[in-house]
Amino acid sequence: MQSGSFKDYLLLHFIVLIWGFTAILGLLISLPSLELVFYRTGIATIGVALVMILRKKSMIVTPPELLKIAGVGVLISLHWIFFFWSARLSTASVCLAGMATTSLWTAFVEPMVNRTKIKWYEVALGLMVISGLLVIFQFETGYWVGLSMALMSAFLGALFSVLNGRLTLRHTPYQITLYEMASASLFALLFMPIYAAFLTDGTPIQWAWRGMDWFWLLILAGVCTVYAFSVSVDLMKRLPVFSINLTINLEPVYGILLAVMVFGESEKMTPQFYLGTLIILISVLIYPVLNYWNKRRKTTKVIS
Repeated sequence: MQSGSFKDYLLLHFIVLIWGFTAILGLLISLPSLELVFYRTGIATIGVALVMILRKKSMIVTPPELLKIAGVGVLISLHWIFFFWSARLSTASVCLAGMATTSLWTAFVEPMVNRTKIKWYEVALGLMVISGLLVIFQFETGYWVGLSMALMSAFLGALFSVLNGRLTLRHTPYQITLYEMASASLFALLFMPIYAAFLTDGTPIQWAWRGMDWFWLLILAGVCTVYAFSVSVDLMKRLPVFSINLTINLEPVYGILLAVMVFGESEKMTPQFYLGTLIILISVLIYPVLNYWNKRRKTTKVIS
């Protein structure tokens, strides 16, 4: 795998910035979490299909490969469901603290899937990111169920990222996005009866959109999902999956900064935020240095 150019890393940060905006969109859209996931992925499926038709991109994928892509789509749907479930059972702080383990999970999952050695510095940086986010969100105890859901979401996030890294070797980002979003939407739809029976207090499924929901959903599905997801999948051809997931840890940081810009004084920043942000930024900036040092060390050994 190539190490990627500066432009690739800059584009990655732009994508993470877009994903940070999804938190604001979640506040602007009135739909509950599961319905939001269903509509988001459903509209995204239609959007990427239209783009592929207009650009005359091939949609043909063999049945065995289609099943693999669809399976990853189910993981993506579960990832989002567990994420929102965690926030419902605990707090946003506990949920985001759990999600901070994504890069740590990737440090273990990627070597297992790709049959490579675990890199000690990836594990160390994953733990460093966790400490940074715990400082930002002031970790709360007593929410072990919600934390467990967040940890599951983080694990699924790491797993589908690694699997997508392999799929990019055989399929275009458009093909992967199309069928993953379609299967994610279908799974969310099939999951609704279980959600209504066990995860709500009797509140019926909300199908109707209210006010400006349609507009914000189009932004969420078009920009934050079709565009951002397709670009992130394409970047997996050139950037290490761990590096991508490590940078994605900046999503809540970007999200809070954007929230301050949108909502003003209602979003207050604490000294802990700046300290935690600094820890995360250091870990993100250290990774390319350590990765280069590790590759150079291996090259030196081979030469000697």
